[in-house]
Amino acid sequence: MKKVFFSVMNGLFLCFLVGCNEAPMAVAKIVNSNGEQIGTATLKQMDQGVEITVEAHGLPSGIHGFHIHEVGKCQEPDFQSAGGHFNPHGKKHGRNHPEGEHAGDLQNIVVDSSGEVKNTQVIKQVTLEKDEVHSLLKETGTALVIHESADDYRTDPAGNSGKRIACGVIEEK
Repeated sequence: MKKVFFSVMNGLFLCFLVGCNEAPMAVAKIVNSNGEQIGTATLKQMDQGVEITVEAHGLPSGIHGFHIHEVGKCQEPDFQSAGGHFNPHGKKHGRNHPEGEHAGDLQNIVVDSSGEVKNTQVIKQVTLEKDEVHSLLKETGTALVIHESADDYRTDPAGNSGKRIACGVIEEK
């Protein structure tokens, strides 16, 4: 027991002296078309990619497309300022497309009958490490967008997922 305690204490002391390398993190405040904050997404660098957890309320129930977009701007009411999907390698849209998928193509999210969603997914094609081609923390920023309909995972450029109904700029935490 003493051995474990001293080992942990030595590790903490070493972190204090030289600093611990924490995994990069980011956050996005999700707003609706009226500019009201309706949720938050947290992003954390993992060994296998970036873990994205989104929690939001005030959304229409059902299945919705959820994507990373190429520009860190969320101007209401239509969020067109976020540009297209994050696609640094010039792929087609959708995991079911033979020439896909965009790095910003995420799994659909399901909003319950009370208008709430909590969803966590790990995205292998992106990173929070700066100065990487597929970094979400690039100079012009990136954004998370929730669409009005489900993504069909095939149709280019956005999976027939309809209008953009919520958006959040991804910012380093």
